[in-house]
Amino acid sequence: VGPGCDHAVYQAAGYEELLAYRREKIGIVSEGEVFITPGFGLDCRFIIHAVSPPFIDGKGGEEEKLRSCYRKSLELALYNEVKTIAFPLISTGSFGYPMEEGFRIAADEINAFLLKHRMLVYLVVFGEEATNLGRRVYPDLESYIDRNYVREKEAEEYDMPSPMNMREARRKSRPSFSIWKRKEKPKDSSPAPLRPEDTAFYPSAAEPEPSIDYEDIKEAAIGQFDGAGFDEDHESALKERMEHLSDTFSEYLVYLITSRGMSFPEVYKRAIVDKKAFSKIKNNPDAHPKKITAMCLCVGARLNMDQTRDLLARAGYALSPCDKTDIIFSYFIENGIYDMIELDIMLEEYGLPCLIS
Repeated sequence: VGPGCDHAVYQAAGYEELLAYRREKIGIVSEGEVFITPGFGLDCRFIIHAVSPPFIDGKGGEEEKLRSCYRKSLELALYNEVKTIAFPLISTGSFGYPMEEGFRIAADEINAFLLKHRMLVYLVVFGEEATNLGRRVYPDLESYIDRNYVREKEAEEYDMPSPMNMREARRKSRPSFSIWKRKEKPKDSSPAPLRPEDTAFYPSAAEPEPSIDYEDIKEAAIGQFDGAGFDEDHESALKERMEHLSDTFSEYLVYLITSRGMSFPEVYKRAIVDKKAFSKIKNNPDAHPKKITAMCLCVGARLNMDQTRDLLARAGYALSPCDKTDIIFSYFIENGIYDMIELDIMLEEYGLPCLIS
């Protein structure tokens, strides 16, 4: 049993009973793998346990193991006909995984799963800092913060002796995470109704409403669309796009490359992606590349911004307006600069990890 969230789950479910079940029926499980047990004392049917990796330097396969934890947990939940699942932000507490990258990995894997399957997925974070980070990475995040609960639990979260706790103590600014349930309903967080004195939301009675010249608007609208009719070229392009609506990442990438008269070697060489890695993606319709690899292939295929967003979305990825790497990458795509070396040089200048491994 690990520290942090894992320990909290065992305590809430019934430590001895859950541990005995694991010893008898599960045994040792490798990092990146998952297993399922009954919920025992928790108010749920199952507990899915993911053996997450401690973060060392990012060069020991930590990312792939962490992605595997989310991916295999969701697959196991689907197999057991689970309708709702809640994740903590795996590995970002006592195991030291960088929180922003851990959040992005969680969002990537959950989005990729939800492109193909229906399930209600919660990502439970602990503390206001993590929630604010979530809003930057995932702008549509719905959240509820109970600050009193956070303060009460911070002292309890790491009460089990462990070398990992020593590391957590030195990194006090990083909040920890926990699974918990509340008997009381959260306070109503809806905004208060606007009052008449809130003049910022109401026009002043002294200010006359501006007159509207509808004829000017009509003429401007007609002029805007002069010569922009829906001709045969538009119809053909739309028909072609609709035919590829359900393509996977791999299928749509192959379509984009071949339809533009490019060769596969030309693309993976410009992307600086290994030939074997590219072949695995090209030959497997259900391939799910890492986000960095997908971004490199967008450069290699010389995609415009619409094509880039569309292709990334088919693997469950999105470009964040608040992420420095995504902003620099987007600038290169928008301006047609398809040079991976120049892109990596610019990332280095901003102190960011390179895309080329």
